[in-house]
Amino acid sequence: MVSSVPSVLEWEKPRMAEESSTPNPLPPEGSQPSENGVPDKVPPDAGSPKQPEDSAAGGSESPAPPADNKHWYVVKVQSGREESIKDAIERRVKNEGLQEFFGQIIVPVEKDTEMRNNKRVVKERKLYPGYLMVEVEYNDRILYLFRETSGVGDFVGGGLNHPPQPMKPHEVERMLGSQDKLVPGQVISKPRFDRGDKVKVKDGTFAGMDGEVKELLEAKGSVRVELTIFGRPVPVELEYWQVEPV
Repeated sequence: MVSSVPSVLEWEKPRMAEESSTPNPLPPEGSQPSENGVPDKVPPDAGSPKQPEDSAAGGSESPAPPADNKHWYVVKVQSGREESIKDAIERRVKNEGLQEFFGQIIVPVEKDTEMRNNKRVVKERKLYPGYLMVEVEYNDRILYLFRETSGVGDFVGGGLNHPPQPMKPHEVERMLGSQDKLVPGQVISKPRFDRGDKVKVKDGTFAGMDGEVKELLEAKGSVRVELTIFGRPVPVELEYWQVEPV
């Protein structure tokens, strides 16, 4: 006797009848049908254009430049050595690699004109003998470099416990503006006498007195004469035209 074996269709009939009685749900919004009829869900941002991402190598913003902390200061130096001290400081800054803290250094001068042998001659005159104007970032390394340079005194206005005050903007502007500028209308004639000559004062309080030339102040157009007053030698500063050779 052959047993009856239920076929696959018989087992599938109840399940198929159940599925046929259940309505198919609508595909969710934004989905797309697949090959087997089952909707595939589309990512929410699938339809929007992809925004480019900044690469790690090239950022959208460039790094900010380092702050410039350099200011102008006045430095006391040995008078008569301003140029050589200026050169020595510039060499040391380069040798010690401190260019980032150093701007420039100036010996303030003014150009005067004078007549020599009937020719106009331009001559430079130091505005502040014994001083340098320096543009630096004031810190321990710069301070040590200046103090260890021969002929340098100290920063004007500074002390052991407080830094020096920088020059005011209008002072810097005036100092820089005076460089390479010819003083208008100032013509200084060469005197007819020299140091050690005997001269007579022909004008002013000491008119008629004799004296000896001790120093020629060519930048000012004047002369320092030693006169004898009440039996004592007294130096007096007079202009060229106020004296004449004896």
